[in-house]
Amino acid sequence: MTVALNLLVSVAVIVALQLIGMLVFSWMTPFNDLNELRNGNTAVGLAFGGKFLATAIILGVSAYTNTSIWYMMLWFAVGYLILIAVYWIFELVTPGLKISEHLQKGNMAVGVLLCFVFIGTSFAISSLII
Repeated sequence: MTVALNLLVSVAVIVALQLIGMLVFSWMTPFNDLNELRNGNTAVGLAFGGKFLATAIILGVSAYTNTSIWYMMLWFAVGYLILIAVYWIFELVTPGLKISEHLQKGNMAVGVLLCFVFIGTSFAISSLII
């Protein structure tokens, strides 16, 4: 019974952290991500999907490498903050490219690039999680 309860609590925490992570990413964009997705904006879909997968990778490694839910949450928070920092650093090092504007206009190249920036960063971050 204890194993089942631990599993249920772990799954609930993981789902909550994933949803919170996506909500924070959604707040970071000056447009409404869900409206853009409803309108068929593939570039936003790619960027948002990359954020979702990157968050899930960090969550998965945090859950796998830690037996305590508290440590899992701590390492997820560390990894997630690094993902946010990478987004803002990416904005700074591409001054001629306003990422959010290009995403909102449906620029697929920017959507694909941002998707892979997030996924690649999440793999690198995950290697640091203990």
